[in-house]
Amino acid sequence: MSLKDNIRMVKEELNSEEKFFEKAVMTERFVKKYKKVMIASVVAIVVFVAGNLAYEANLNNKIFAANTALNKLSKNANDTNALSELKISSQELYDVWMFSQAVANKDLEAIKKLKNTKTLIIDDLAKYELATDASSLDDYASSQDAIYRDLALVQSAVLLFEENKIEEAHNKLLKVSQNSSLYKLVQTLLHYGIK
Repeated sequence: MSLKDNIRMVKEELNSEEKFFEKAVMTERFVKKYKKVMIASVVAIVVFVAGNLAYEANLNNKIFAANTALNKLSKNANDTNALSELKISSQELYDVWMFSQAVANKDLEAIKKLKNTKTLIIDDLAKYELATDASSLDDYASSQDAIYRDLALVQSAVLLFEENKIEEAHNKLLKVSQNSSLYKLVQTLLHYGIK
């Protein structure tokens, strides 16, 4: 190797070392400048993950407690401890249990208490169960999200037939959806019903 080559190699090595040190200094400056932000970000991520895990664990514990209480109630419906445990762990499941017991026992007072519950379907079912005359069935059927809308219309029409309000009953039956499973019954009532 010639002297020129040796000098060129040494220069290249010095340049690469210089670049390495330059990058190290730039990295050190960056870390010093954004040290607090980086630490805060790591802490925030750790807190978020820990909070999420704690929330999931708490939710799973509530679900397990609610299922345990419901199993106890299915074996013994009079278990007041299981009933209070169910109410604490899951208000929605508690409302479903109370509704099922109220319907099984034909307890209208218990159903009335569930009429304005926040549990999605129970609220609607309680309103349907409490509708006993033509006007209350019509009120129920007129609500937009009524689950038993068509059945309420048919029941209202039957009650109107019993009161000899034939034209009104026919108008109710015409409101039943053609996609309903009750549509054939409606057609029969319209065809063979009193005119």
